[in-house]
Amino acid sequence: MRRILILVFLVLPLFLLSSPLFGQNDKPGCKDHPMFTRMENFYIENCEEIKFDEVKFKNEKGKEIKVDGRVFRIHYVSKKGVSPPSGLQVIRNYENAIKKIGGSKVFQEGSYQIWLKLDKPGKTFWVYVDSWDGGGKGETYMLTIVEKDVMAQEVVADATSLMKDIQATGHASIYGIYFDFDKADIKPESEPAIKEIAKLLQGNKGLKLYVVGHTDNVGNFDYNMKLSKARADAVVKELVTKYKISPDRLKAYGLGCLAPLASNKTDEGRAKNRRVELVEQ
Repeated sequence: MRRILILVFLVLPLFLLSSPLFGQNDKPGCKDHPMFTRMENFYIENCEEIKFDEVKFKNEKGKEIKVDGRVFRIHYVSKKGVSPPSGLQVIRNYENAIKKIGGSKVFQEGSYQIWLKLDKPGKTFWVYVDSWDGGGKGETYMLTIVEKDVMAQEVVADATSLMKDIQATGHASIYGIYFDFDKADIKPESEPAIKEIAKLLQGNKGLKLYVVGHTDNVGNFDYNMKLSKARADAVVKELVTKYKISPDRLKAYGLGCLAPLASNKTDEGRAKNRRVELVEQ
């Protein structure tokens, strides 16, 4: 019998989803996390929610990192009398589900453990699925989700401060430019930052800039190099088409993770490294 993991993702803020179909055998007080429903014919044997805790996770190289935030743990058990899926089926269902909403696989160990990640505006979700319990037969699995709020960038540097940074150091970092996950499409909330760059250029007619895209070190190196260049191209295009800045004054480049401002071992450091920089030509 084919088993399909049904994905349920609600726009933030998330609201808990109650599912009467599965509730009859669940431990009282336990529910599915709003991001996912469960594998068919499973019930919740145990669950816990911790407002703030630190969880061990793995990065794309399989190295252990620590992630903190709101933690959800749900232990699922197959109902009696039905044939459970394999452990690989369990983790593959969750991988496919998170990819449908823009998430990605970070690391997989064997056929029973997988680490996933989803970035959404204002929040990052770290997901770990372990189907080894019971010998990897798929009869039980543990779902761990860490919700980490991203620090809001409430202060956008103005044209004057950008010029001061350029005069003092030759470059200025911009953190108010936002892109869709894994894409080079500029999000509407980036307008205040783009507008200040335009003001900088309009007020300093002789200024020419390199617009340089930067990423953290998560993911494939070559891909991040291309992505950082594509994002820099998008910023240049926005300045030229919307604000009528001469294209002769701007050149786009991408450095990927080659020029970090902080360690990539922490969420805060990676957030600081994901930026656009203006460098004086």
